[in-house]
Amino acid sequence: MADTTSVLDVSPVIPVVTIEDPQHAVPVARALADGGVRIIELTLRTDTALTSLKAIANEVPDILVGAGTILTPGQADAAVAAGAQFLVSPGVTPSLLDHMLSLEVPVLPGVATVGEVMAVLERGLDTMKFFPAGPAGGPSYLAAIGAPVPQVTFCPTGGISLATAPDYLKLPNVRCVGGSWLTPRAAVESGDWQQITELAREAAALA
Repeated sequence: MADTTSVLDVSPVIPVVTIEDPQHAVPVARALADGGVRIIELTLRTDTALTSLKAIANEVPDILVGAGTILTPGQADAAVAAGAQFLVSPGVTPSLLDHMLSLEVPVLPGVATVGEVMAVLERGLDTMKFFPAGPAGGPSYLAAIGAPVPQVTFCPTGGISLATAPDYLKLPNVRCVGGSWLTPRAAVESGDWQQITELAREAAALA
């Protein structure tokens, strides 16, 4: 089983990025790396996401690129074929988890309830994505989960900002957070790579 812990230790914040135009993919990744954030979760929410993922994997070797919003085994296969070095799902089913685990890349399955945490834990995984973090209960919920399942660590994602990230990161069962604030759509569309680098630098400082 691939080691997901090493992925979560790359940065205190994993940027969750949706890119509409593949031409923006490499500059976004380089801007993040320039700010000290050497990891990116590229969501498969657009028709061109795999093209963007492949470009980052091929042209920005100093950044760890993963695929997010994995909903089906086929998406997992396509993402790994395009160069994804880890896989992230917003939730998980037994069949999807089985398939992702068969691909021999780190897997971060999404959970939102204690029952889901236990189901994933039964499969031998003790690192998970907590999503959607804000609506699902926030830091207080994760703190409460830590009592019955202290061996599980999380990457909470969803509704987190630079201001609220420290509330999660101070918890013993939170290894990092996921955030979309590092790559604002306006900055990406206007090519303001310096803004993204500055946001990445702020995020990296949370360590």
